[in-house]
Amino acid sequence: MDAILLQGVTKSFGSQRAVDSVDLNVPQGSIFGLLGPNGSGKTTTIRMVLQIILPDSGQVRVLGSELDDALRRRIGYLPEERGLYRSMRVEDQLVFLGELHGLTPVDARRRGRRWLERLDAADWVGRKVQELSKGMQQKIQFIGTMLHEPDLVILDEPFSGLDPVNVRMMKDVMLELRERGATVVFSTHQMEQVERSCDRICLINEGRVVLEGALAQIRQKYGDETVQIEYDGKLPREPIADLVDSIDDHGRFAEIRLHRIEESGELLRRLVGAVEIRRFERSEASLNDIFIRLVGGGQ
Repeated sequence: MDAILLQGVTKSFGSQRAVDSVDLNVPQGSIFGLLGPNGSGKTTTIRMVLQIILPDSGQVRVLGSELDDALRRRIGYLPEERGLYRSMRVEDQLVFLGELHGLTPVDARRRGRRWLERLDAADWVGRKVQELSKGMQQKIQFIGTMLHEPDLVILDEPFSGLDPVNVRMMKDVMLELRERGATVVFSTHQMEQVERSCDRICLINEGRVVLEGALAQIRQKYGDETVQIEYDGKLPREPIADLVDSIDDHGRFAEIRLHRIEESGELLRRLVGAVEIRRFERSEASLNDIFIRLVGGGQ
């Protein structure tokens, strides 16, 4: 059974077509990445899955049927915009959110304290939300999403405001959820997290699905080999221009896609002496490179 199934889903706001005939299936028990640039239709799609807004046409099924009150109790949703009450104490906030999901105050408090310990936030239990940092507020809202032990977890930009330590902690929780059979759907711009965590992905651009499927198959289809280099100095462009299809240069690291990967030796020969090369290797193209090529109109 698919945790989420969309068939021909379309949504317009006035003359603007936000989501255009989207077909999508999210297998149960998987980690699924929903990707796309700003304004691509990701959040609108998520809101239609949750019936926050209704599609103009098409079918949406969640956990095998149309969404109703019983199914809502099996879903956890972390919106991109924070919805915490700033003047409430952290524990009171979690108890309130737990009760909204059908928990007793005792169970909500017990589960909240357990999650606060799990996410290294127990010291903040008595503080008001307005006293918390942006990252800590994100943690508290995530805990509120998880209190009722949902079967389907939908996270809209879950890594927003988190430092690398807490990003890793969030990733570990996602893996634990998959291990117990839950389904995790998250949207993000952090391609590194998608590559490391997701079983399947969907890339949406201008309201349409650009690609969708198992991450390994997508990389095999679109992921031409590239050359990755770490260097000191200024990377020359003119001497290598006839070899290069595209360069993603970060100043000390560059990912270079060649017209023909067999020309990597010639690329190295031309770069030696122009920059100090600390690492030079052929590798599979990153998901970030695939994303930029497809969304940016590259070939």
